[in-house]
Amino acid sequence: MVLLKLFFAFMQVGLFSIGGGYAAIPIIQSSVVDSFGWLTMDEFTDLITIAEMTPGPIAVNSATFVGNRVGGLLGSIVATLGCIVPAIIIVSLFAWVYYRYKTVSFMKTVMAFLRPVVVALITSSGLSILANAVLPASSIEVLAGILFLGAFVLIRLSKVNPIAVMFSSGILYAFITLIIQR
Repeated sequence: MVLLKLFFAFMQVGLFSIGGGYAAIPIIQSSVVDSFGWLTMDEFTDLITIAEMTPGPIAVNSATFVGNRVGGLLGSIVATLGCIVPAIIIVSLFAWVYYRYKTVSFMKTVMAFLRPVVVALITSSGLSILANAVLPASSIEVLAGILFLGAFVLIRLSKVNPIAVMFSSGILYAFITLIIQR
């Protein structure tokens, strides 16, 4: 029964996360945290962080992790299949329709309509994760918020390599956290 729930939960993610991984985050959160309670919000935030750092799409990495947590190796396989099967079917159908009707103006209208929807989903997930990271207001979360804002400003206003900023922020966070905990 759990395997079936995993498959259908991540099938919804694969089916309704139009626009890529960041657009999938609210759908994953709704299923994994809110509906089934497989993870807490703190665990979910950690999951998204790990899913972004590892190679591959966020939704697939999340499915594999949650599947393993809930149902072991078989759970990982079932959740991952649930996540990718809708994409395989949808992309195949869209490719066929697009190549057949790409000159029709209706197709251009549909594609233009999807852009703002994707932007709204990405903004929603980003604000949710940001709020979870800085609102609890312990000294460590405040530090994470300050480092986030500093890194954001540094990346936006200069030509600094974002990977170097992330790496430096991680080292600085670990160092300051060690000092705070002593």
